[in-house]
Amino acid sequence: MKPTDFSRYLTDYLTRYLSHERGSSPNTITAYRDTFVLFINFMERIRKIKTEKLYLKSITKESVVAFLDWLQSERKCSDTTRNLRLATLHSFFRYVQYQNPDNLYEYQNIMSIKLKKTRQITMNYLTTEGIKLLLEQPDLSSGKGRRDLALLSLLYDTGSRVQKLIDLTPSAIRLDNPYTIKVTGKGNKTRIVPLLEQQVKILKNYLNEHCLLTPQLRLHPLFFNSRKEKLTRPGVTHILLKYAKKARVKNPKLIPEKLSCHSLRHSKAMHLLQAGVNLVYIRDILGHVSVQTTEIYARADSLQKRKAIEQAYVEVSPKEVPVWESNKNLLGWLKSF
Repeated sequence: MKPTDFSRYLTDYLTRYLSHERGSSPNTITAYRDTFVLFINFMERIRKIKTEKLYLKSITKESVVAFLDWLQSERKCSDTTRNLRLATLHSFFRYVQYQNPDNLYEYQNIMSIKLKKTRQITMNYLTTEGIKLLLEQPDLSSGKGRRDLALLSLLYDTGSRVQKLIDLTPSAIRLDNPYTIKVTGKGNKTRIVPLLEQQVKILKNYLNEHCLLTPQLRLHPLFFNSRKEKLTRPGVTHILLKYAKKARVKNPKLIPEKLSCHSLRHSKAMHLLQAGVNLVYIRDILGHVSVQTTEIYARADSLQKRKAIEQAYVEVSPKEVPVWESNKNLLGWLKSF
C-alpha cells in the first residue's frame, strides 16, 4: 500500500521537525500527537475517510472547523482545549505549506481559523502564611514525609512547573555557596535558580538519607516512589492535595478549595513581587521568554496596587464639610436664601 502525503508529512513533523528543528520537549510532542490521534479518529468515524486514504487534499477548513465543533459537542472539551488543538493544527499546516506548497490556498484557509475567546480565570495562589502552614503538614518522623517536604518546598522555592521538578536529578543541584539548581523549562531552555540556605538544608538531609550524592546516582530521579521510579504529575498532585486537606482543617481561610501544583508557582511569583523584586528577575526565575508574560502577576496583585495608590495619594478634598452636606434639611436650607 502506497503511503499518503498526509502520513508522510505528519510522521516527519512529529519525529524530526518538532524535536530537531523546534527543540520541542517530549511532553509537547506527546500533546501534539494526541491532537492528531483525535483528528484521524474524527476523519475516519465521522467523515468516513479511512486513515490509509487520508490525503492532504481531504483536509479543508470546513473539515477542521467540524472537528473542533465535534470536540466540544461530543467530547465536551472546553474552549481552552479547543484552542490548544487548533494551535497544533495551525503549527502543522504552517510547516506543510513550506514542504508542499501545491495546496497553499487551503492551508492558509485552515490557518485563518480563529481561536475562541476564553474567560480569564482568576489566578489561584497562597499567601506566605498559607505556604508556611502547608509545609508544616508532612510528618518528618517518616521517610515519605521528609521526601514530601523536600519536594513541596522545592516546587515552591524554584517556581518550577511540576513536570520539570520531577525530571530533576541530583546533578542539577549545586550544594556549594552560591547555592543554585539548574531547571530545564519549556523548549528545553535551561535556567539557573538561586536556592535559599534553609531549602539547601532540607535538600542535603534528603540527599544524604537516600545516598543521592554518590556518583552512580547523580542522574537518578531526584524524587521517586517506593519502587524507585520517578514520580508522575498525578502523583505529585496527590501529595500536594493530601497536605492541603490537612492544612485546610487547621485554617480553611489560608488554603483555597481549588489548588494545584501550578498554584505554588504562582505563589512564588506573587511573593517575590510583593517583596519588591524586579519583574525582570522574576521572569528569569520562572523561565518566561518575555517580561510581558510575567506582568500578569503585577496585574493580579491587588495588595500591591493598593499600596502603590496609597503611597501616591495626594490630599485634594476640602478640610471643611460643605454646607450642603452638613445641612440635614436641604430643602429648608434652600428656602433660607
